[in-house]
Amino acid sequence: MTADTAASLLQTPLHALHQEAGARMVPFAGYRMPLQYPLGLLKEHLHTRRAVGLFDVSHMGQIAVRARSGDLADTARALETVVPIDVVGLPPGRQRYGFLTTQGGGILDDLMLANLGDHYLLVVNAANKAADLAHLLDAIGTECTVEPVDRALIALQGPGAEAALARHLPAVAEMRFMDARAVSFQGEDGVIVRAGYTGEDGFEIALPPGSAVALARALLADPDVKPVGLGARDSLRLEAGLCLHGADIDHETSPVEAGLSWAIPKVRRRSGARAGGFPGAERILTELDDGPARLRVGLRPEGRTPVRAGAALYAAADASEPVGRVTSGGFGPSLDGPIAMGVLPSTLAVPGTPVFAEVRGQRLPCAVAPLPFRPAGFKRS
Repeated sequence: MTADTAASLLQTPLHALHQEAGARMVPFAGYRMPLQYPLGLLKEHLHTRRAVGLFDVSHMGQIAVRARSGDLADTARALETVVPIDVVGLPPGRQRYGFLTTQGGGILDDLMLANLGDHYLLVVNAANKAADLAHLLDAIGTECTVEPVDRALIALQGPGAEAALARHLPAVAEMRFMDARAVSFQGEDGVIVRAGYTGEDGFEIALPPGSAVALARALLADPDVKPVGLGARDSLRLEAGLCLHGADIDHETSPVEAGLSWAIPKVRRRSGARAGGFPGAERILTELDDGPARLRVGLRPEGRTPVRAGAALYAAADASEPVGRVTSGGFGPSLDGPIAMGVLPSTLAVPGTPVFAEVRGQRLPCAVAPLPFRPAGFKRS
């Protein structure tokens, strides 16, 4: 990173903590972010799987949406005009995964949406947060206030996350997967949800900058908790079979093609009580009924060579034309082997189907694999 590049980047409230921990900093979504720490990507990944990893995700966007009428039901109805999920039926204190869709039925961004009782909180991807805010203001700004929330955001992930966090916030032990509630730490108010993007049990905690840094330092005083950077965050989410916007999903990819149909409930489908009404509904509802032409799939390459994003996929070793491409790929430390995700024609998107990825001019055999690559560790009850 050059001095000029570094000077133009934003810093999260945890920046000093990263420097003290010896992080290797890189540009990411307009911020200086930790790629890895002295422990190293592989060990950070495995530590999160067996203990607790602490992630700085303060670069993500947090957006509060409130109906101008003051009625939460009006907020829910407005949000259902921009997302194909069930917002009206989301109880207070709960969160759902969803996505903003384009008029063409693609994914503008994927997000988490929480009902906090008097408003909804959306957490959106860092690279898209300005565009998402503008999109929401244009679409529902007449009916709702749409405001960015200035809070830090830290994620605690791993099988020991509950025990580590409960030492400082005992009430988290009562939470289950996708619960969302108000939290106070050192006299400052924030929000905590039991979720994360690693496939492990964990929490995301949004607090004002000062108290977020204090909580992060308190957590890192626990020998079971280690700081984890962007590198291991990506390998963890890849093992969990989760999408990265801009890679596995984008403005052209529909939620059905992406394998995210589970997030669109019956009530929003063609025969549902609140069917359609969101951008791109005709394409998305048709694909739900008839099936898409292509699908996101898992891939297990043979041998030890990783297959990276962008690699062409072929139906046969000697085929002249590719039938798909790799969207995410790398090494799965928990699986001790290469893994990838890609898009293929639906006829080939069957576990066990052989395909071939082009890697440095060679056709590498792969097999279509079910997702996720390893079971999730969420606390559902």
